[in-house]
Amino acid sequence: MFDILGKLTQIKQKMAEGKARLATITLSGEAGDGAVKVTVDGNRQVKSIDIAEHLFAPENKEEMEDLLLSALNRALKDAENSWEAEMKNAAGGMLGGLM
Repeated sequence: MFDILGKLTQIKQKMAEGKARLATITLSGEAGDGAVKVTVDGNRQVKSIDIAEHLFAPENKEEMEDLLLSALNRALKDAENSWEAEMKNAAGGMLGGLM
């Protein structure tokens, strides 16, 4: 029983360390040949959004919205993949001993 609790504590600690590492990872997504750029960290937090000036014209509203969604989804997908890999690494091998 104590071995299981010890392993769970180790996993929790490694996951916290992984989240701290993920906060230092920067990922980006672009759309419209770079007209919209979104930067996120590995914890899927949006850090910056850069939108080309020409997209602020009222007639470009729908295009800007579409490009922003596309860039956000690309950046967040990469962040999700990084997060999953980090958490899998944090728990690597330890969960097998619990089963």
